[in-house]
Amino acid sequence: MIKTVHVSHVGRVRSVNEDSAWIRHLEQGYILGIVADGMGGHLAGDTASRLAVETLAADLATLESGLSAHSLTAALSDAILHANEVIFQTAARDEKYHNMGTTVVAVLLNDASGIIGHIGDSRAYVISKGTVRQLTEDHTLVNELFKNGQISKEERENHPRRNVLTRALGTDAEVKVDIDSITLGKGDVLLLCSDGLSNLVTDEQISKVVGAADNPLEERADRLLHLALLAGGDDNITVALFELPDDTVSLSEKGCDA
Repeated sequence: MIKTVHVSHVGRVRSVNEDSAWIRHLEQGYILGIVADGMGGHLAGDTASRLAVETLAADLATLESGLSAHSLTAALSDAILHANEVIFQTAARDEKYHNMGTTVVAVLLNDASGIIGHIGDSRAYVISKGTVRQLTEDHTLVNELFKNGQISKEERENHPRRNVLTRALGTDAEVKVDIDSITLGKGDVLLLCSDGLSNLVTDEQISKVVGAADNPLEERADRLLHLALLAGGDDNITVALFELPDDTVSLSEKGCDA
């Protein structure tokens, strides 16, 4: 049984939390998790991220059970594209929402396997056996510069325009969704997060905290959030964790002598 938890914090600088997060174990047996980081200022940013979560949750709540990976991919992609339409049209109808948008990273799990859909710079990582692997690719200006060899990895991490998005949900009538697949092994943890975490907490810190399987999942999520706050907390911070527990229990833990 996959364990889940999510936490969110406004941070130390912002007055409004424009992040939205949502996790549910659906009746059909799937697990749906969503993290969205809104932009556009007060009202607009939090509205965009909320609309993204609400649209995906509503569209995917009625999925049939036992769908193939291909069908789950299509369903998640269609839901994200629908959210793009909802946000774009809402902004077009009301001046106070002009140019609002949001990132989105969402996972639809069927047991240990699943599909990840994402737009923007909110990320998905898998933490496995002490290693951290980023599953998503940031849709940002500096990542494009890095891929084209115009800046180094270190320059990418510290670039003053590192938060400029090249793709977002709701800012254009049409958008492309990146899709990745994932299969969790025993003891693996999937992390979804906004850039309020990934900009301030290193892979090494993520590995150390999330990999501490003896600690409750809730405690590990809170610890990640706390590390981002300690590092400055200059943005909203959202963390969502999905763990496939390692069922291996030692003889001593069973109360037997080895």
